[in-house]
Amino acid sequence: MAIAQWQELFNGKDLNGWKQLNGKARYEVKNGAIVGTTVFGEPNSFLVTEKDYGDFVLELEFKVDSTMNSGIQFRSLSTPDYMKGRVHGYQFEIDPSKRAWTGGIYDEARRDWLYQLDLNPAAQPAFKQGEWNKAKIECIGTSIRTWVNGVPAAHLIDDVTAKGFIALQVHSIGNKKMKVGK
Repeated sequence: MAIAQWQELFNGKDLNGWKQLNGKARYEVKNGAIVGTTVFGEPNSFLVTEKDYGDFVLELEFKVDSTMNSGIQFRSLSTPDYMKGRVHGYQFEIDPSKRAWTGGIYDEARRDWLYQLDLNPAAQPAFKQGEWNKAKIECIGTSIRTWVNGVPAAHLIDDVTAKGFIALQVHSIGNKKMKVGK
């Protein structure tokens, strides 16, 4: 069995290798980071990899506005026959609310919650408000595991989607004063 090599998904300079789906949130590169900004009246927006991934370990850092729910899609899809191309699939939840479900697994536009973080209360304080946080997502076969800042968060066995793209979500908003960055 060959040992896989790490592959950079983001070059730190531009959005080469990524494309936008669904809403019209603004995605740009600032200071070596991808920043997503909401646009009033737009649905959830997704910046997706142009390649699909099946078995992988994804590690990244994120920072989010304290008022915005967001997420990292993985093994996700967008097909014309499903809700007219609506992005759907697994999501690593980013939840800065008092509920504290960052690292939980949500099934975007499909089955809703698969692993709420109240199932693992020890992981709820791992997310640090207003700081850069580390996310780790491991997908091997039907096993899906997440970590927040090195703390194990969710572990799910699920076989609905074996391969798909990775995406950054900017959540829709109902108030022009709210915006989110990753």
